[in-house]
Amino acid sequence: MRVLLVMGTSTGGVGRHVQGLARLLAGAGHEVVLACPAAAAEAFDLAEHAGVTVLDVSDRPQPARDARAVRVLRGLTRGADVVHAHGLRVGALAALALTRRSTPLVTTLHNASPAGRVTGAVYAALERVVARGSAVVLGVSGDLVERMDALGARSTGLAVVPAPTRRAAARDRYAVHAGLGIDDRTALAVVLARLAPQKGLDVLLDAHGDLTDLDLLTVVAGDGPLRSRIQDRIDAESLPVRLLGRRDDVPDLLAAADVVVSSAVWEGQPVGLQEALHAGAAIVATDAGGTAAVVGDAAVLVPVGDPGSLARGVRDVLVHGSVRDDLRSKAMERAAELPTEDDALASALETYRAAGAR
Repeated sequence: MRVLLVMGTSTGGVGRHVQGLARLLAGAGHEVVLACPAAAAEAFDLAEHAGVTVLDVSDRPQPARDARAVRVLRGLTRGADVVHAHGLRVGALAALALTRRSTPLVTTLHNASPAGRVTGAVYAALERVVARGSAVVLGVSGDLVERMDALGARSTGLAVVPAPTRRAAARDRYAVHAGLGIDDRTALAVVLARLAPQKGLDVLLDAHGDLTDLDLLTVVAGDGPLRSRIQDRIDAESLPVRLLGRRDDVPDLLAAADVVVSSAVWEGQPVGLQEALHAGAAIVATDAGGTAAVVGDAAVLVPVGDPGSLARGVRDVLVHGSVRDDLRSKAMERAAELPTEDDALASALETYRAAGAR
């Protein structure tokens, strides 16, 4: 089967998913062609598993540039058995490129559409194009699938995204605490998050106002555009929160954590929480997007945007050892149920067949 994968700009999850899918498809003997921005191809080494054509698209609609991208895609779709677009914008561009073509389009939506009067209207139009032009629309969370159903998509389903491979910790709790310069009696909360609005880190900082009586340090592993603003607030309020930037010792941090926290306002299938499940961590997370579907009963889930509830969940885990131990046990059980790469490949191929791929 000749599969054309299409991807727009990506800084993380989408790129890793497409990279993995290209590798799995190529490994199963299928011909993979990939259209994406040059920066994405380089960042995720996509040429290793597929023939890459540069697709000049940005992270915002630009009519002239997008028209050129449609022309490029129209040429690439000749001879493809199926086109699989990842993201709303490139899904809409692929749908336009396939106008009056019989090649089926599968579109996977990885993020919720932006809000706002003007931006929201533009993305609502793109959603309608994707719903009408795709043989199958997949979403990484149930709310995305429900949205496409409401717009009349022909066929929808949840995307199967394989969980990351479990990585063993190289250091124990004592070494991690020493590396952070804290006493072993200090509770450690770990957050794995890009410093971006989607992760709701202001709610995390607000929650610390209800945790001042605890000997607690929260560390955030990740980087992003909000780093300076978040650091300014941490400094201004003298909060026990430390921004660690990008880290290559995430397994160590998770193994040493007394609690892993997510304050996200929306998530698809959060990789960080999947890593926390593999590590057997006690998790407190907002019930955002696809989070509940990932963690099952192996987390304390709290409402989105509610710092008081987030603080109560963290306190419950830190103060009550039985709650923490129960969550850790459930995390290991849940980790064993997460989808594998074999599951993801089988799901993709079945979706292509259902869409009408030869």
